[in-house]
Amino acid sequence: MLRHEFRPGRAVAGLAMLALAGGYAADAAGAWEVPWTFFFPLLFGGLWLAATATWVAYMVRRRREARKASAENIGAPASSSGSHAIR
Repeated sequence: MLRHEFRPGRAVAGLAMLALAGGYAADAAGAWEVPWTFFFPLLFGGLWLAATATWVAYMVRRRREARKASAENIGAPASSSGSHAIR
């Protein structure tokens, strides 16, 4: 069993930051010559992909939990008279 839930948005953001760090390291070492403006689309594209992955995972998790709750709750409601008071 998993110890924690998988967060795909964090994984995508981490991969984008590793790509940025690798690009800056290669540029600093002289192995790769690129203008500094090249890294902005990589940064913002990675953040956009991370946000999209987080949103998709949230929607999937929300739908799965709703389906599970509706399958478990097949009986009549506790009170159908309209009163929410517990006696």
